[in-house]
Amino acid sequence: QVDLVESGGGSVQAGGSLRLSCVGSGYRLSGYCTAWFREAPGKEREGVAAIDSDGTITVADSVKGRFTISRDNTKNTLYLQMNSLEPEDTGMYYCAARVYSDYSVFVSATYNYWGQGTQVTVSS
Repeated sequence: QVDLVESGGGSVQAGGSLRLSCVGSGYRLSGYCTAWFREAPGKEREGVAAIDSDGTITVADSVKGRFTISRDNTKNTLYLQMNSLEPEDTGMYYCAARVYSDYSVFVSATYNYWGQGTQVTVSS
């Protein structure tokens, strides 16, 4: 069993920055594919960025150049640095982990473990 706890969400104005953290317990996150997803009201959950167990990083086109995903294996923590935030980035952000899968890293149904989410609100 892997437990994931997110933090770092909040309310910012457009152009601002936030850094999300996701602390894992129960297993080393480095052994999993780990990712950030977000869900806005009335929209489907979408993948934002992922780090696979081999270190491969994938970033969604909608946030490329603005968001950076990283993982500190010594702290068993996943991060999402979000810069140049836009109102369209508003939503609940979740971290997730999965064992090996042949599916794209942004297929949410393939993830075994989820955090409780942290809210990000960007005002114009």
